[in-house]
Amino acid sequence: MSITLRTPGADDELALGFLYGEGLLRDRAALRSVAHVGPERNILAIETAEPLDLSRLERHFYATSSCGVCGKRALDLVATLAPPVTAAVRVTPDWLLGLPDRLAAAQATFAQTGSLHATGLFAADGELLVSYEDVGRHNAVDKVIGHSFLAGLLPLAGHVMLVSGRASFEIMQKAAVAGIPVVAALSGPSTLAADLAERAGITLVGFLRGDRFNVYSHAERIAAPGQAVY
Repeated sequence: MSITLRTPGADDELALGFLYGEGLLRDRAALRSVAHVGPERNILAIETAEPLDLSRLERHFYATSSCGVCGKRALDLVATLAPPVTAAVRVTPDWLLGLPDRLAAAQATFAQTGSLHATGLFAADGELLVSYEDVGRHNAVDKVIGHSFLAGLLPLAGHVMLVSGRASFEIMQKAAVAGIPVVAALSGPSTLAADLAERAGITLVGFLRGDRFNVYSHAERIAAPGQAVY
């Protein structure tokens, strides 16, 4: 059993995205059913074709990722969950700079409260495919990945993900497992998140605000003016 504090709604997507990001649920065929159970219908029961390796949920490497040795071990463990991302997506600076406004326009609850995180998934042509809000930044990412899992879109080789907060190690792990080639954040990344992005083949963009941003890894996916994009 796993317990999380979340904003109600899209519970199926949240749970399935979490399991996929942890490497526990690898494809749609492995899922048999999802159902709300219990007296208050606040427990999500997931039935899979094969037993899950729940030892992965211990998250022992997150709690100690502040030290160099443990950080290296964390990177090694993520490498066992997913191969490096090699998708040849390229985007322009102007295209990236337009993403925050597109995500903000979809944040209805944030507009009312000012206190929720959001994650948006964009196609390479700029279309906002799906967005979710949640009190937890990782939950919002899980909901996007869970939606993609149910829609049969994984891996997300031709997509860009934008998160409204900082880019943490956990978010980059989820992106790596989902095969997302470009991750952008309105705030900065942690050092371990940037290290993971470099190692996982992900283009990591931080401080995407106003008319500027920083690129921390794999800048080859950011096209210069006049270069072709795809």
